[in-house]
Amino acid sequence: MKINIARILCAMLAVTTWLSAWCAPEPKTPLIVAQDGSGDFKTIQEAVYAVRDYTPVPITIKVKKGVYHEKLIIPSWKCDITISGESEENTVITWDDFAKKPLVYFGDSIAEMGTFRTHTVLVAGNRVTLENLTIENTAGRVGQAVALHTEGNQIIVRRCRLLGNQDTLFTGNEESHVYFDECYIDGTTDFIFGPATCWFESCRIHSKTDSYITAASTSKDRRFGYVFNDCDLTSDDGATKVYLGRPWRAYAAVVFMNCRLGKHIRPEGWENWRNPDNEKTARYAEYNCTGAGASTAGRVKWCSRLNESEAAYYTRDNVLAGTWWKR
Repeated sequence: MKINIARILCAMLAVTTWLSAWCAPEPKTPLIVAQDGSGDFKTIQEAVYAVRDYTPVPITIKVKKGVYHEKLIIPSWKCDITISGESEENTVITWDDFAKKPLVYFGDSIAEMGTFRTHTVLVAGNRVTLENLTIENTAGRVGQAVALHTEGNQIIVRRCRLLGNQDTLFTGNEESHVYFDECYIDGTTDFIFGPATCWFESCRIHSKTDSYITAASTSKDRRFGYVFNDCDLTSDDGATKVYLGRPWRAYAAVVFMNCRLGKHIRPEGWENWRNPDNEKTARYAEYNCTGAGASTAGRVKWCSRLNESEAAYYTRDNVLAGTWWKR
């Protein structure tokens, strides 16, 4: 009988590979981050990089209380991660980049940093959850300075504080869907901006100065942009003339539903970014809002007042394209 050594070796390799996969230990979860060395890692970035690329098993990273001076990046190949702080107010990720800061390579300043490099936290991976965290950009009032920048799809931001000034929250990527639940978001100018589709549920949106809250850049073919539901719009005492939004791009889409608008909201509500043509395309609407700033009597004529049947179409499932937000 002739023995085919090559076939035997291939069979042995296949069995070995199958046994290795079958016997491989489950990845550790949660991973613990603690600055005092009592956990698995001392920095959040180390923990993120330790997660297997495109992990087949969702991984939780628990972060102990502390102030983490990190410019944290969750790259596109790090998905299905939950980063959970021990305390919303006392687990802080902080950085201070800003748009006009010199961009330095090999000791030479070659340009300004620009808005989209200024993030404290960048989430590019899909199915990432951030919870019980403070994410802040402490650059001050020096122009654009992003605290949280999202690019991935099916992102959840729950019980987080997002602190900054101009451009606090950038929701990038027009294909992306992001769910903000019970968050506090503050800033000065255009401090919630970008092209992503986002639902804000039971959030507090706090204006620090007279300026604009949203600067959506929703693309023309997107049915939804930003939807704020059951949110509180508040302000510092010195902020008395705040617009709900202005269109960063022509087809900006923003809806405020069932929200409580403080007296700092201007009677006009919306601004056209000094371009009357935007009034023909921007998609701004309100429904069933209350408070001193909620009267629509003085609103610009080019914003909409949704009726009950129109408002019924604005559900989380519809806006976020599924029920993934329930995870």
